[in-house]
Amino acid sequence: MDFDLESADITTIARALSDRVLSSVELTEAYISRIEHLDPHINAVLHHNPTALETAQQSDHDRTKGLVRGPLHGIPIMIKDNLDTGDSMPTTAGSLALKDHYQSNDADVVRNLRDAGVVLLGKTNLSEWANFRSTRSSSGWSSLGGQTRNPYALDRSPGGSSSGSGAAVAASLCAGAIGTETDGSIVGPSAMNGLVGIKPTVGLVSTQGIIPISSSQDTAGPITKTVTDAAIILGAITSSSQSATSADYTPYLNPAGLKHKRIGSWRSFLVETDGVATVFDDAISVIRSAGAEVVELNTLPSQHAVRENEMTVMSAEFKHGLNAYLSALPPYFPNNLTELIAFNRERSREVMAYFQQELLERSDSSCSIYDQEYRSARSKSIQLVRTNGMDPHLSQKKLDAILVPTTSTPWKIDLVNGDNRNGSSAYLAAVSGYPSITVPAGHVHGLPVGVSFITRPWQEPVLIEIAYAFELLTQARRPPNFKMTIQT
Repeated sequence: MDFDLESADITTIARALSDRVLSSVELTEAYISRIEHLDPHINAVLHHNPTALETAQQSDHDRTKGLVRGPLHGIPIMIKDNLDTGDSMPTTAGSLALKDHYQSNDADVVRNLRDAGVVLLGKTNLSEWANFRSTRSSSGWSSLGGQTRNPYALDRSPGGSSSGSGAAVAASLCAGAIGTETDGSIVGPSAMNGLVGIKPTVGLVSTQGIIPISSSQDTAGPITKTVTDAAIILGAITSSSQSATSADYTPYLNPAGLKHKRIGSWRSFLVETDGVATVFDDAISVIRSAGAEVVELNTLPSQHAVRENEMTVMSAEFKHGLNAYLSALPPYFPNNLTELIAFNRERSREVMAYFQQELLERSDSSCSIYDQEYRSARSKSIQLVRTNGMDPHLSQKKLDAILVPTTSTPWKIDLVNGDNRNGSSAYLAAVSGYPSITVPAGHVHGLPVGVSFITRPWQEPVLIEIAYAFELLTQARRPPNFKMTIQT
């Protein structure tokens, strides 16, 4: 096929399909071929959809009859394997315990994507149980799928927990993907794979049919090569079951979106020696050059200050939500968290070869969501992050958004000791439930670095406007070259 998948974004592909330069079948075949060639090195794809070509053929047929459902019609997308699909692909969360778990209905997000005309190409690997299993897990590893690798350097982490979604998009194994986030699982792998990721306001995107962690923090969102692509997918997945009309965020793709904006800048966890600080300073310079005012902030809560209360909340909500999800499964699967823990112990050689299940065990013995301990922890978290944290800055300083470094550069994969993180800013948007967007901002030794913009709830249009202008000015994304390692 005479079409460059590495440089193509959804807008370019949609135009080629519309101009009949390319068919959905040809496009899908090309992605399948690329997966066969590259994915053995990356391990991003957990399940292949056997009906993808059939869907593509139907898409082409509909197009010839003038039945085009929108900008995603006929375009191959992947989803993280914690979203239910009512088809021949299992839903596993990367767990050996759910290896043969098939659902009869699509998650709302999946249904909306199908309604938008996408070709569901497959499901991506993830950090097992969306990284809520062990305190020293390796992001991108699951007992069912093994270790996903970063396309920029194959010995580096792809980030978690939407590891396969990030790696698949970066490697151009699909046109875009869906990730889910509880705390950093969209923006982290997006930044570490040189991509755009939107973590929507909690409640904007339905979580029905998504294996849960935290009802107060869970959401799904797009992982893409460009802000435009992310806006298109976000619009598709926020459509409601009562309306066939998707939301449209493309009017907010404003090249002058930074002009006259007030941006609060917080350096958070930055380590001056790792190069991320330099990229962040360059981002501030770009933002100022575009006509925005940048205000330095220094009083936001640290991740350490928030973490213990957040863990109490997540542990209680995980137990409540996962027990409800598992209880609906046939009796030959674990039907609650206690039974899941027992399954893992019985299969410990396969499931716990590298790390244990401390978070599952903590959750199983945690307080209930009806207990005062839970309510107090949730209240303290909100007070730290919202009431005494971002809200005063956003309102009193009249900020349009807060700028933070998204996360560190990708660390080396270490299955024995787990992730070697240098920090993350994702907890600010995660705990508050506010929206955030990460955008490629530069590189350190060839490894991608992203910056995030966070704003008030339901203000995704503001983030898209700001991020689009920033992306146009920086043009920071470069496709990966699949190095074996990075010499630093």
